[in-house]
Amino acid sequence: MRRRSVRSVEAQQQPMPALIRYSHRAWLVPAVLLAAVIGVDAATPRSFASVSWLVMVPVAAAALCGPWVTALFSCLSIVAYPGLDNVWAKAQGIEDFLLVLAGAVLAVPLSVFRAQAAAYVRHLRGAAETTREVVLRPVPPGWGGVDSAARYLAADVEARVGGDFYDVLATPYGARVILGDVQGKGLPAVSTAAALVGCFREAAFHEEDLATVSSWMEERLHRQNQLAVRLGAEDERFATAVIICFPADAPEEVEMVNFGHEEPHVLGPGGVRQVLSGGGAPIGLARLSGGLPEVRRLRLGADETILIVSDGVTEARDRQGAFFALRAHLDGLLGTRGATDPEYLVDEVASAVVRHTGGHLRDDTALLAVRRLPRAPRG
Repeated sequence: MRRRSVRSVEAQQQPMPALIRYSHRAWLVPAVLLAAVIGVDAATPRSFASVSWLVMVPVAAAALCGPWVTALFSCLSIVAYPGLDNVWAKAQGIEDFLLVLAGAVLAVPLSVFRAQAAAYVRHLRGAAETTREVVLRPVPPGWGGVDSAARYLAADVEARVGGDFYDVLATPYGARVILGDVQGKGLPAVSTAAALVGCFREAAFHEEDLATVSSWMEERLHRQNQLAVRLGAEDERFATAVIICFPADAPEEVEMVNFGHEEPHVLGPGGVRQVLSGGGAPIGLARLSGGLPEVRRLRLGADETILIVSDGVTEARDRQGAFFALRAHLDGLLGTRGATDPEYLVDEVASAVVRHTGGHLRDDTALLAVRRLPRAPRG
């Protein structure tokens, strides 16, 4: 059975747009175009002048190749025009040559601008990767005595990071996990997610009572919102989240706090069930709702796996507007081998969401599956 660390995957999403992606074989396209124009010009009668089609060669090179390759094909197009005219004498006039010349001259700066855009996107992706490693750090296999796996699919495939967050923490009181979703998008949502994850890592490690951990989270977001408002933010943010603790002294129970998040699902030999954790106000809204959500203690079998997802899963739509049927998909997975393995479970659900949306995710999507590690047999 696989034991890999928590990681994010984006391979199933759309790749970088072709207009800013280079390929080592991209030069073949303008080369084939150049050969095709020469071939057509040679195979057609003198009344059919196709030499002006050479303008397509530098334009294609600018769209697909780097500046130096584009400059090369621009020169070849300019040189080929009088050469073909001398061989077959089919040029229509100076205006055709000026058209090819203009296309060749414009293609080079267009290619330069395209190269600059590609470099800028690479810079953004590198910065986003660094941010993602801070918010969504990898987790060693078996960390905290639980088997866990997670996936993160970003709606913005270039930024690769959004307001969804998760973590698995080893503490003196047992493993503790969190998955949440910050309201809003962009860098403010990322900043809020980072603040909440950092708070969880400290509070969940030092505080035994989950209610105290919840109060830490609430206070942290309150201070984060105060700072954001002083810096010019128009709205205060809130976050939904689920925190689950696997107590070391209760191997068949878990403690759970739900801050207005999607109810987790539990998969096991008995089927699929949704945990009714009672819900509560999102983090940041306790003052308006009258208090923090209560801590619940729930039964969890040794062979059962908990799956927590963000609304990017439950609100994923296909082209006809139909929502992704998570419960039906989980029911179907139970008939497959290893359905309760966290790695297999998050892989299957993430792949199903991507297929359902056709690869066009409208919202960030996070999944976290966790279960207790099997007990070693006593000698």
